[in-house]
Amino acid sequence: MSQTLHRRTFLSRLGSAALGAASLACSGSSEQSPAADAKPNIVIVFADDMGFQDAGFQGSPDCETPHLDALAREGVRFDNGYVTHPFCSPSRAALLTGRYQQRFGHENNMVFDLQDRETGLPLNEITLANLLGDAGYTTGLVGKWHLGAHPIYHPFRRGFQHMYGFVGGGHDYFDPGAPGQTEQHLIPIERDGEVVPETEYLTTALGREAASFVRQRADDEPFFLYLAFNAPHTPLQAPDEMLARFASIEDPGRRTYAAMVWALDDAVGRLEAALAETGRKDNTLLFFLNDNGGPAGNKSSNAPLRGTKRTLYEGGVRVPFLVRWPGHIEPGSTYSRPVSSLDVLPTALAAAGVAPPADRPLDGVDLLPYLSGNQSGVPHQRLFWRCFDGVEAAVREGDWKWVRVGREARPELYDLSTDLSEKYDVSADHPEIVAELGAAWEQWNAQMVPSLWPDHIFHVREGNRWR
Repeated sequence: MSQTLHRRTFLSRLGSAALGAASLACSGSSEQSPAADAKPNIVIVFADDMGFQDAGFQGSPDCETPHLDALAREGVRFDNGYVTHPFCSPSRAALLTGRYQQRFGHENNMVFDLQDRETGLPLNEITLANLLGDAGYTTGLVGKWHLGAHPIYHPFRRGFQHMYGFVGGGHDYFDPGAPGQTEQHLIPIERDGEVVPETEYLTTALGREAASFVRQRADDEPFFLYLAFNAPHTPLQAPDEMLARFASIEDPGRRTYAAMVWALDDAVGRLEAALAETGRKDNTLLFFLNDNGGPAGNKSSNAPLRGTKRTLYEGGVRVPFLVRWPGHIEPGSTYSRPVSSLDVLPTALAAAGVAPPADRPLDGVDLLPYLSGNQSGVPHQRLFWRCFDGVEAAVREGDWKWVRVGREARPELYDLSTDLSEKYDVSADHPEIVAELGAAWEQWNAQMVPSLWPDHIFHVREGNRWR
């Protein structure tokens, strides 16, 4: 089946409403500032497989991120910022719903299959795009979707009115038709349901499209933009001119990785320029975070944390995390209480004056009162994790981190206030805390549901794991 014929079939399933969506690439700028009482724009910038240390504001010795560093100076850096899962799709499901993905069975990644109706963000889940779109926002996705490849899960069906990107979990940065690519790397880039050729380096193209989305909005048109990069996820690829910036890095893989992070930062700079040029920067609530820790295979660095993507040690779930809202959030500050990607949705809704869904629990909280100082205490008494259908589990409460690697394994306990790298298991010294946190995890787990599909990517057996 040709790409054109396949996409025609896909579009017919989407229906005429999706076909009528306007192009993200249209551009038109405005120099006027929005009215003081205008609803804030909401932007989420989501990186993919970026290491915990791999930004200037995180102390990287070789990754250059001047635009992200500026965001950190202008907003709040969460040095205890977490995601709900140590790999891609489940983490995205929680981000866009404000709910633990285990509440609705989205615990595992999925095989890329355009014919598979069974694996994707369950259709009864409500996304941030649904909620903001219903409140009058124009909603756009630029980049990676990875919440279901079948047309029934398409972003147009999940609250997004505009899209430029791809529905799978990965993509080649230069040529999606290059030999040796996986099936999902071969799928075309689409703009609002139509296949489009892309000649720019993909990360650069995503920055271009994000800026265009901002510039085409009317002055009185609030928007939600979800800019979901696939960088610096493998394949490790970067243009020669970007590689040349990092010629001093001897390891060729790390050199390419650093160039990919720089390209992501440069794309964020394009978005920032569009916000400033259109007078929208001061009325935009912007989040930056990563989907999981850096993996072992892409030359990322999670230092000083232990673990990587696909583990529940800190290196798998603690991520670079920023938020900026000029005039509402103290610039250049650091917030050290544990927060979660679950908090993005309720914080965005509160800023927009939109009520959360009344028919289901949210697990995230509105962070604005905590950041303003109007609310004392901690946003979360505990944070929970479950991975590989319960083979691995973790809890964080205060400075304590409880980790179980294997259903029958002895739980480990770490004091993160003195042992950020999780080197010293103190479970034998604090059996009462081990028991308390283990019981709390069991109570939380009893409220969750089993995964709706098996873990196809990582073969799992009881108590052990292969990659």
